[in-house]
Amino acid sequence: MSGVAESRPRRPWTRARTAPREPADDSSPALDIVDLVREFTHRRAAPVRALDGLSLRVPRGEVHGLLGPNGAGKTTLVKILSTVLLPTAGHARVCGHDVVTGARAVRTVIGVVFGGDRGLYTRLTGRQNLEFWAAVQHVPAKGLRERCASLLDRLGLSGAADRRVETYSRGMRQRLHLARGLVADAPVLFLDEPTMGMDPVAAREFRTLVGEIRSGGRTIVLATHNMAEAATLCDRVSFVRDGRVLDTGPPHALADLASSAQGVEVENPDPAALRTVESLPGVVSVRHEADVARIRVRGPEYLPDVLRALADHGLTSIRTMQPTLEDVYLGLIGDRGLEV
Repeated sequence: MSGVAESRPRRPWTRARTAPREPADDSSPALDIVDLVREFTHRRAAPVRALDGLSLRVPRGEVHGLLGPNGAGKTTLVKILSTVLLPTAGHARVCGHDVVTGARAVRTVIGVVFGGDRGLYTRLTGRQNLEFWAAVQHVPAKGLRERCASLLDRLGLSGAADRRVETYSRGMRQRLHLARGLVADAPVLFLDEPTMGMDPVAAREFRTLVGEIRSGGRTIVLATHNMAEAATLCDRVSFVRDGRVLDTGPPHALADLASSAQGVEVENPDPAALRTVESLPGVVSVRHEADVARIRVRGPEYLPDVLRALADHGLTSIRTMQPTLEDVYLGLIGDRGLEV
């Protein structure tokens, strides 16, 4: 972005660099983040705080979702944890290694998969891309080609391995990204919007592949605003907004406990009735799909007014809805959270 300069870390980080380095403990969590802050400075404007005291702890072997709208701070967090960015303040460790003082050690235990086309050389073949990144990540030369061939085969790319990446579809490129993230067999894998731009079929196939990978015991951190991905893949999710974690828990437990996850479904609704309901206090959303309208409210205290308005328009085919992860998302993030 033009006119944007990365701010330098504050003095506490300078002091931390001289502190004695402790060896990583195998019993340490995969991620241990405490009061992490990241600011970006603009030439003629106040600093923008992308992370604002974010704290999070993720045990090893967990699939953890970072769920939030664009601009919530998810990508900034992934970049700090993968040592691409320095934090302004706070502390973060990956498998016991500090992301500032132990950056080199952190890079040996992580794999990163970004959405889009970043990180691929389109004029090289898929095989050449993967072998290059394997060498960059210090995969031993002995067995490197065999490992790359095995990954390409596992991810359904063996038939296109010797074609230039510029001929690949979006889904094929994302599978190559995933192969790149797995090539060093790192215990922690970061997935940042991995299905961005994919068609529904390719996105479903990609989620299936990630589901298979999780059985290997890796820690996977999935940054996304796609609730289907989070609900399907994650053991726990953290809702992130404005650079902070709002809440963390298993997807089903958060849905069950969400006071904002209340609503009703109406069959064959009258459009006039839906317009009336939309204007009522406490109504989060009204969605009309096919012959069913789904009405979400912020809490049970708003349901009587909604039911009364529907009854006044002669609608009687009404049923309550079970709360979902989307309801929690709307309650914590708000309507803005669905913007993509």
